[in-house]
Amino acid sequence: MAAKKGKILIVDDNAGIRQALKIILPMHFAQVETLQSPVALVSALERFHPDVVLLDMNFNTDINTGNEGLYWAGEIKQMMPEVEVVLFTAYADISLAVEGMKRGAFDFIVKPWDNEKLVATLTAARDKARKAMGRDPRTSVTDDAAGIRMYWGTSHAMAVIQKTVDKIAPTDATVLITGENGTGKDVLAREIHARSLRNRRPMVAVDAGAITETLFESELFGHVKGAFTDAHTDHVGKFEQADGGTLFLDEIGNIPLHLQAKLLRVIQNRCVVRVGGSQAIPVNIRLICATNMDLEQLVRQGRFREDLYYRINTIHIALPALRERREDIVSLSKLFLERFAKKYHRPLAALDDSAKAMLENARWSGNIRELQNCIEKAVILSEGTTLTANDIQLEQTKTGVPAAGALKHVSDAEEERLVREAVLRSNGNISVAAKMLGVSRPTLYAKMKKYGL
Repeated sequence: MAAKKGKILIVDDNAGIRQALKIILPMHFAQVETLQSPVALVSALERFHPDVVLLDMNFNTDINTGNEGLYWAGEIKQMMPEVEVVLFTAYADISLAVEGMKRGAFDFIVKPWDNEKLVATLTAARDKARKAMGRDPRTSVTDDAAGIRMYWGTSHAMAVIQKTVDKIAPTDATVLITGENGTGKDVLAREIHARSLRNRRPMVAVDAGAITETLFESELFGHVKGAFTDAHTDHVGKFEQADGGTLFLDEIGNIPLHLQAKLLRVIQNRCVVRVGGSQAIPVNIRLICATNMDLEQLVRQGRFREDLYYRINTIHIALPALRERREDIVSLSKLFLERFAKKYHRPLAALDDSAKAMLENARWSGNIRELQNCIEKAVILSEGTTLTANDIQLEQTKTGVPAAGALKHVSDAEEERLVREAVLRSNGNISVAAKMLGVSRPTLYAKMKKYGL
């Protein structure tokens, strides 16, 4: 019999469950400890140094009620990124467990559990954790987005865009990418940078619509020590961070008019002056901007500077909505299936005909991002080797989840309903809710305040 390896920490407030696991798990793992509450979790992590934490999703605490598992899973991964978290959940809380996996949990187990599946899941988590031990945890965590390359597909619209990118990628031409939410504007920006002569230097991405007005200059241009109350050290802004590489300004249409003038000055002069400083610092960048808004209309309305528009619009690439390239839906779905099956350790290898038909006929108001999220959730919840229509939950299509741009031309009452629904369905994730509604985070915060959310 193989030697038992690994240390498992169980956190569950049910004494019967803890006792049962203390009988089952020591037959497979070297050390097993239990906690009845996460109150002592931090000290247990420091003392026991587990490979895996089996974490209940709900406790009788006042912390983040209803989402305790998500909260503590985040605390564990922040404190010890190399430790794997397996969530222990009741059937009714599976949606929370899925969200937990998206945030870094290894997998989840549904109560009442199957002993064989429980041991197999914990063993796989243990093996992954032990493989990572001894490395710097900060370097062992990879950014999924960094490895995503542009999928061109077979549609005519994408073939035209691909030819354009072939021509402009090796140049330093400024690029404006437009398209609905979820069409892959950020992925295209990374593709252009990866194929440019600057690809050995960083691409610095900035969600321009999410920066508060008070921090806009500091974030983009930097500040010197003592420039304002909390400026305890010098801060290098995004323009300087991107020196020699590419600066990607996403949601540029959401920048307030008075700040557009300051941005234009830096783009024209290719130098920045840090807040509180006087020295002009040259910056050598390639600029790529993106927006889901109609900038020409904003210019006509006086909400976007015409001179800034022409400055960032040397090359304009308009990404089509997914409904305009339906021939690519199944191929994209297969790519996501392969990626998430590997990520979540699922034996899935194919889509059956019913799944393909369902995917091809869906609205996909959230475009590629919605398709990706749909396949990710289906992979997590599926138990077979082939993804079927029964595994796929088209929530945004079936249940009327607000689509991107849903807040345009609606009454206050309807707007409040849509905002409440988006916040509820995103489990309070403001970034996700904002993207669902097709607005920036500051705009969503303002509307939540307006309706007392």
